[in-house]
Amino acid sequence: MISIFYRRGAEIIVSQKETEFAAIGKNEVLWIDLLSPTGDEKRATEAFLGTEIQSRAQAEEIESSSRFSENETAIFANTNFLSPAGDEMAEDAVSFTIVGGTLATLREIPLRSFTSLQRRIQARPAQYEDGWTIFTSIMDQRIDLDADIIELLDKETTQFSKRINQKEDINEDFLLDINQLQENAMMVRENIVDKQRLISGIIKSDRYPDRLDAKFSVLLQDTSSLINHTNFTFERLEYLQDTAVGLINLDQNRIMKIFTFISLLLMPATLVASFYGMNVKLPFGDFDFAWLGLLGVMALIVVGAWWIFHRKQML
Repeated sequence: MISIFYRRGAEIIVSQKETEFAAIGKNEVLWIDLLSPTGDEKRATEAFLGTEIQSRAQAEEIESSSRFSENETAIFANTNFLSPAGDEMAEDAVSFTIVGGTLATLREIPLRSFTSLQRRIQARPAQYEDGWTIFTSIMDQRIDLDADIIELLDKETTQFSKRINQKEDINEDFLLDINQLQENAMMVRENIVDKQRLISGIIKSDRYPDRLDAKFSVLLQDTSSLINHTNFTFERLEYLQDTAVGLINLDQNRIMKIFTFISLLLMPATLVASFYGMNVKLPFGDFDFAWLGLLGVMALIVVGAWWIFHRKQML
């Protein structure tokens, strides 16, 4: 699907037919949004802009350190947009191509930041001067959504902390859940760093409009704040993981201590029972009720051992 946003007077009109390019001037088009486009839609957009648009496969193959590039006519930028997918995070590649004042975006799935921006463009056309303004709005909304994701991670981290404080059952599943949160936090951090590099690369371009200095500076500050927040969340998760492992070790040590104490407690009584179980003549062996005395002796030994352990606070 293709959505062409172009200006006619004070209004911004949206067309969803690539054949409309013939009737629209290049200076009138602000944004061309390609959502899972057909071959004809992509080729028509490339012919209109006079440059090739990177495919999803090309965007995904680009290294994180080379997300920004430019040639004689166009600026190319690629980044991933995160979205929660159950317990994990899903990455969706988005390609940006800026030619003059026209922005072209290529994506494969619907994104909330794009949908809300499209409604705002038609509601307030005066706020969007060209494709650069739309690009900054997309990045601004995306960074806000990343902040929401980090806030969600914080809430989940707080819930795990409460579970530890309330001494709930801490087992292998608990540690695996914390590990998944750590993976999500690392993915969010990498994604934000990716956007930070992208914005820094655009600012260094000669085609970058100076009138957007203030907006891009705010975007860089926001990304830096989110990176710091993500680092704190990750450190907090590491602390919770260490605490959970420590509690599991304490429980295991407590169980081993109980078994060891029981073994030590019964060892003297077992020794007496084994001694009198030998098939030889032993003291008091001729008495009919000698076994009662032996039971009493073993009971006294057990009680005495327990009292010694208790007095020395070894229980």
